[in-house]
Amino acid sequence: MARGRIRSKLRLSNLYTFGCLRPNTLEGEDSPHPLHGPGFSRTVFCNQPHMHKKKPLRYRSNYVSTTRYNLITFFPKSLYEQFHRAANLYFLVAAILSVFPLSPFNKWSMIAPLVFVVGLSMMKEALEDWRRFMQDVKINARKTCVHRSDGVFRQRKWKKVRVGDVVKVEKDEFFPADLLLLSSSYEDGICYVETMNLDGETNLKVKRSLEASLTLDDDESFKNFMGTIRCEDPNPSLYTFVGNLEYQRQTFPLDPNQILLRDSKLRNTAYVYGVVVFTGHDTKVMQNSTKSPSKRSRIERTMDYIIYTLLVLLILISCISSSGFAWETEFHMPNMWYLRPDAPEDLTNPISPVYAGVVHLITALLLYGYLIPISLYVSIEVVKVWQASFINQDLRMYDDESGVPALARTSNLNEELGQVHTILSDKTGTLTCNQMDFLKCSIAGTSYGVRSSEVEVAAAKQMAVDLEEHGEIPSTTPQSQTKVYGTWDSSRTTHEIEVESGGDGNYNNNPRVPIKGFGFEDNRLMNGNWLRESQPNDILQFFRILAICHTAIPELNEETGKYTYEAESPDEASFLAAAREFGFEFCKRTQSSVFIRERFSSSGQIIEREYKVLNLLEFTSKRKRMSVIVRDEEGQILLLCKGADSIIFDRLAKNGKTYLGPTTRHLTEYGEAGLRTLALAYRKLDEEEYTAWNTEFLKAKTSIGSDRDELLEAGSDMIEKDLILVGATAVEDKLQKGVPQCIDKLAQAGLKLWVLTGDKMETAINIGFACSLLRQGMKQICITSINPDGGSQDSKRAVKENILNQLTKAVQMVKLEKDPHAAFALIIDGKTLTYALEDDMKYQFLALAVDCASVICCRVSPKQKALVTRLVKEGTGKTTLAIGDGANDVGMIQEADIGVGISGVEGMQAVMASDFSIAQFRFLERLLVVHGHWCYKRIAQMICYFFYKNIAFGLTLFYFEAFTGFSGQSVYNDYYLLLFNVVLTSLPVIALGVFEQDVSSEICLQK
Repeated sequence: MARGRIRSKLRLSNLYTFGCLRPNTLEGEDSPHPLHGPGFSRTVFCNQPHMHKKKPLRYRSNYVSTTRYNLITFFPKSLYEQFHRAANLYFLVAAILSVFPLSPFNKWSMIAPLVFVVGLSMMKEALEDWRRFMQDVKINARKTCVHRSDGVFRQRKWKKVRVGDVVKVEKDEFFPADLLLLSSSYEDGICYVETMNLDGETNLKVKRSLEASLTLDDDESFKNFMGTIRCEDPNPSLYTFVGNLEYQRQTFPLDPNQILLRDSKLRNTAYVYGVVVFTGHDTKVMQNSTKSPSKRSRIERTMDYIIYTLLVLLILISCISSSGFAWETEFHMPNMWYLRPDAPEDLTNPISPVYAGVVHLITALLLYGYLIPISLYVSIEVVKVWQASFINQDLRMYDDESGVPALARTSNLNEELGQVHTILSDKTGTLTCNQMDFLKCSIAGTSYGVRSSEVEVAAAKQMAVDLEEHGEIPSTTPQSQTKVYGTWDSSRTTHEIEVESGGDGNYNNNPRVPIKGFGFEDNRLMNGNWLRESQPNDILQFFRILAICHTAIPELNEETGKYTYEAESPDEASFLAAAREFGFEFCKRTQSSVFIRERFSSSGQIIEREYKVLNLLEFTSKRKRMSVIVRDEEGQILLLCKGADSIIFDRLAKNGKTYLGPTTRHLTEYGEAGLRTLALAYRKLDEEEYTAWNTEFLKAKTSIGSDRDELLEAGSDMIEKDLILVGATAVEDKLQKGVPQCIDKLAQAGLKLWVLTGDKMETAINIGFACSLLRQGMKQICITSINPDGGSQDSKRAVKENILNQLTKAVQMVKLEKDPHAAFALIIDGKTLTYALEDDMKYQFLALAVDCASVICCRVSPKQKALVTRLVKEGTGKTTLAIGDGANDVGMIQEADIGVGISGVEGMQAVMASDFSIAQFRFLERLLVVHGHWCYKRIAQMICYFFYKNIAFGLTLFYFEAFTGFSGQSVYNDYYLLLFNVVLTSLPVIALGVFEQDVSSEICLQK
């Protein structure tokens, strides 16, 4: 094997994101992680897999199976599943009884249909499981390089990889097991990992090895490598790992930053070496492979009740028949000389008519058993598979841009699509594209950017159309470059539309070439013109924050000569694109520095500046901010920070609030325009202050214990204070094509739409207008909570009482509304929703929400999304549909009756958890209005057809029985009975369920 390695210039050990999660061993500590007790018993001998052949160190193999059955368990388990159904169980009993002389039919007329129907269902199960088996075989047969001996690596199948093996994984290969990263092709031991198969995220994650193992940099170095890993037992937590590596007489603590999980892929790294810690079903991805919640359609549940009703009817007419037979036996049998009344059999003895009637009851139950449609279940399964294939092949739900078709991931819920009452939708990536464009900014109290967002233009157009229909404004109202402020409540009767100029007309005369991530238009900042503004120093600082404060990695595209950025989020990529266009191009990241090419004027003179990165305090959902501490070329230490405005404003110095007023006003305007905003600030640090803080921060980084995260957060808070506000950014997440029209059509079809978003209220309201969720004349009900004074129980009680009072008044207002055409919209934020979802208040909230035409929940968490979905599903008792595109929508999708995933840029986690997947939100209209209508109509008519023909067939037997003295004779030939359900009448019913179309798709989609 090649011994050379890529000597990267990138050393990221000084960066907080890449380095602080790897604590060093403290002096005087024998064991960094005190691993004792249950849950921490795993011991792995590195490069010594033979040590794990005997218990208690014998662990699971790396063979993975996702099948439901095997050769031994298929028949018992599959038969149990089939006879779990009431109809099949009945026919099993009937088939057993048909063997005895009491049966009115030939035994094969009962056994053959049952064998055919059950056998067909079992074949379907076997085929599906065979496909899973073949997928398992393919995965288990993948090959990877495993260390054999004497520094030699050989190819070995995944299923033969063992705990303790040292493996070498090369670029774009999947990891065969959960590995401890030892080294990589980069001298810092870092590698880039794609975890889309685990969490659905497409952004690359950086992993890095311990410094102690960096010397294991080629094949030969593993000749004498030995070590011991003591760590946690297998568990499903993807983001935690606790363990120690004992190597070269030292003990090093391990954390998730050194663990490479099975089914993640190595990217942008030539190769890595790792030792196997967990294999097979012990790996974290397999520990997480739980079954999705079982969902059954309402029609299927109703069908069970119909079958139970038919069973009751069957028993009833069987009792009538047996009673009739007992009557005939007692009073008419003595006159039937051909039955030899002088020597009667037990079943025709006039002396014991009760016994004859009871025995005849069994005969009657078998005779009238055709009331129960034996082939109903299998016929419905066949029909649903065909319906699902029609959904999959619908070209009108195929997205040309991404090449992604609609996909019915399960066929069990086809007809549910036609019964949806409430849709609960995510916003970012679902209603919008999740492709960010830098559109506007506020710098030093001045707002820049004259181009209006698609959201505010669409909202203004929609409002203008509505007002025109109401006769309130003329149709000549400008509909471009319009800013809308919609803060209406039930008490207001006038509505305001503020129209502002489109700005410099030069942009219309000289349209520029579109730049990905950059939609900004304002000559005041372009081509070095910002130097002529009143506050050029603040503008310079703003641009440098954009170019420096991030975690992206630049990659030069050799074909185009431009840099592309591997950023953690679309927002960050848009900031870098904006900085580049403003003349501050981030071009290189070296060992502990970033390099910016700064262009100060239109002359094109470029100055490359180096900023040494001292610390990087990462962005998290809890912190809602990120900071970078750098040293510029003059030796000045700067802390550059960006984050949510509420977080940044609380950390401003007294002299840092110069632009607070105008910036706040601009942020409000940007929010009303549907833009995503962040505030930018900085702080100059003294050398002494930084040194003292860094010492304490390093202690927190290297600490061991459960409070390590709290110590790091406290350390960050110590330095992220006394900031100076520079300005704010506003990026646009554009609406997907056709969203307003789709929502409008769904509303006309009687469906209610709830939007659950993490945006603030102003942004959500204006996006609501843009996508037709909110309309002109619709009365808004905003439920917000007061800020409690402290965290005492009394203050929380006061907040709850205030929210309850708002809900009560809103419910009364809706009930007292006299206008039958009045429409209400409910808007509530996440903080208020926390109280509204409590047991003593949630049904009042639901009662108000169901009376409103539209509901928008702002600032909600993933857990709240799932709780709201459960409340709507259980509280209304009607069919709910949840649609989303990200991992944060999985709970909501699984909780709803129907889950729809969008194949967006946030990964495939939502799609993998969904029942149906589509590429764009606008396809939801056709999925529900066309396919939902057709499937519901077809299945309903098919079931009615089935029961009708079987009841008609069974009752003819009953009528014939009355004619023949309830003798238990059949009017039909045994072979006709055998073929009636399975062959003679199945195809017409199946054809009805597959092809019936009461109206065309065009009629379905008409207003």
